[in-house]
Amino acid sequence: MSTPTHDPAIIAEELILLDADLGESKDAVIERLSETLAAAGRATDAAPLRDAALAREAQSATGLPGGIAIPHCRADAVTSASLGFARLNPKVDFGAPDGPADLVFLIAAPTGAGSAHMKLLSSLARALVKPEFVASLRNAATAADVVALVDGVINPAPKAAPAEAPAAAPAAAPATAEPAADAPADAPKHIVAVTACPTGIAHTYMAADSLVAAGERAGVTVHVETQGSSGSTPLDPSVIASAEAVIFATDVGVKGKERFAGKPVVSSGVKRAINEPDVMVTEALRASYDPNAARVSGTAASSSGSSAAAGELGWGTRIRQILLTGVSYMIPFVAAGGLLIALGFLLGGYEISGVAEDIVVNNSITSLPDGGLTAYLGAVLFQIGALSFSFLVPALAGYISYAIADRPGLAPGFTAGAVAVLVGAGFIGGLVGGLIAGFVALWISKWRIPAVLRGLMPVVIIPLFATLIVGGIMFLVLGKPLAAITSGLTNWLNGLSGSSVVILGVILGLMMCFDLGGPVNKAAYAFATAGLSVTDTASLRIMAAVMAAGMVPPLAMALASAIRPRLFTEAERENGKAAWFLGAAFISEGAIPFAAADPLRVIPSMMAGGAVTGALIMATDVTLSAPHGGIFVFFAIGKIVWFLIALAAGTVVSALLVVFAKQFVKGKNAPTEEALDPDVVPA
Repeated sequence: MSTPTHDPAIIAEELILLDADLGESKDAVIERLSETLAAAGRATDAAPLRDAALAREAQSATGLPGGIAIPHCRADAVTSASLGFARLNPKVDFGAPDGPADLVFLIAAPTGAGSAHMKLLSSLARALVKPEFVASLRNAATAADVVALVDGVINPAPKAAPAEAPAAAPAAAPATAEPAADAPADAPKHIVAVTACPTGIAHTYMAADSLVAAGERAGVTVHVETQGSSGSTPLDPSVIASAEAVIFATDVGVKGKERFAGKPVVSSGVKRAINEPDVMVTEALRASYDPNAARVSGTAASSSGSSAAAGELGWGTRIRQILLTGVSYMIPFVAAGGLLIALGFLLGGYEISGVAEDIVVNNSITSLPDGGLTAYLGAVLFQIGALSFSFLVPALAGYISYAIADRPGLAPGFTAGAVAVLVGAGFIGGLVGGLIAGFVALWISKWRIPAVLRGLMPVVIIPLFATLIVGGIMFLVLGKPLAAITSGLTNWLNGLSGSSVVILGVILGLMMCFDLGGPVNKAAYAFATAGLSVTDTASLRIMAAVMAAGMVPPLAMALASAIRPRLFTEAERENGKAAWFLGAAFISEGAIPFAAADPLRVIPSMMAGGAVTGALIMATDVTLSAPHGGIFVFFAIGKIVWFLIALAAGTVVSALLVVFAKQFVKGKNAPTEEALDPDVVPA
């Protein structure tokens, strides 16, 4: 047999296990399929492929109705896009709502796989919603039959493949739902939908085809925009404009959500569109005739999360995502402004803060102040940074409001933030004002007004009345109480000493290392950066503790993988090399691959090191006037020697704990010795 000069076929007979007993858990099934792919030369090592698939499984179950499961992932170890298939006996639970699965596809793609591979894989996902195709898989007598069936759907040709013949008979589609029973007889011409899942390989496309099929059963056309890994082809604006309703079935944010502004909306996670497509189409049809139905411009439809019974997102999830939206949009203002302020201090000294505005306004390059050109440039940088920083609270409030009410919430949200700054309510005032502005704007969007005025709602009526209401509330009711809380918090921080300040450092260190860029991490970071606008000693110490603790996880993982490489997979060892720089630059996310693969042993170890670093920073009065940059903003660090000592101590503690845990504590997703040892060839 000659050696092929091109990538092997997506599926082959050696990748198929028929009527196999692979164990009682999905972990065992995924591990066996990973080993099958590795043995066939589709992956360099089974362990990292297994770990990546299990990490994806931990995000959400991949079991689907009808006895199907599609665990999937992208991993460095995968050498070519491949499908492993197992027909199980007995069945294994993959988390589907109707019971265990007997048909399991492991979809494995290389990291950075091109769109062509993703489209091939999505073709399989589309076929799995067809009952005829699924039945053919169950009835296949040999591995060759399975290859022919799958190849027929991922590489369609003019000559019909055996498995595709039944698909030409739409009458065979199940007619178990009654989607349009409560909709008027003159049903809308069409509705539009957007589907998206975190990895964008399978669920995105399965949800799309489920909705299309449900629309056919309801007698309505459903146009779907799939925002997946293989890219997306945006819906034609004319199709969106003439649609009567929109469905958002997403676990991630909707790209270009503003295109659907004003449309009645049904929102859910992507799996609901697979499990209950007929119900979602019915809800969309009903919403199109309900003048009080939720509309895109007045909801957080782009948020991800689980759906409630009617397809709305849970309030706990929505509030968390709303606040994180505000923080994420605030951070660029913090980073730019804070770093420029730090550079201003570097050139002009800390005393420049008191005279910067006067120097910039009243002097020029031809009339330099005391200190010469260096002082003048320092004053310019400080003033630009201060102006950027002044948008911190308005941006926070504005984008919190935006997350609730979309673009009509921006003006009232920014105004609420500006009022919070004016009355001294600061960061807390921005949070509260942004929430009030967003919900007031959302409430106004539900007003029933004449149709001729509806076009003015998002650009005039909502911003005008929401700004008036939230501004009045902030000035007349909440401003002074929130300012008192902010002032009290500032005074409390300035008054901390001894054990109290060390405990605060421990808490901040634990928060920074808990979820590596998630809500808890972001809360600690936002708390620290908000204090930079005050620039008192307590606030600068908090910023130092937060940044140093946030540097610990990637540095600790880099150190651990260097001193005990046999405890880490090949991919983790490569990630460890990059983590040195990521940690030095204060990019906590550099530790995510390690935490995702082995959370129970890695995360507690990182938190312990972060707590040590945070406590030492606070105990030694280290300060930091820059919000980002890690060791590269050394010029903004006060008592830099103690900063480095604290950072090194936390890094060593975390690294030693990780090594100890991996050596002596059993972990659910721990790599086997065979997978870890490059000299051992798996059987």
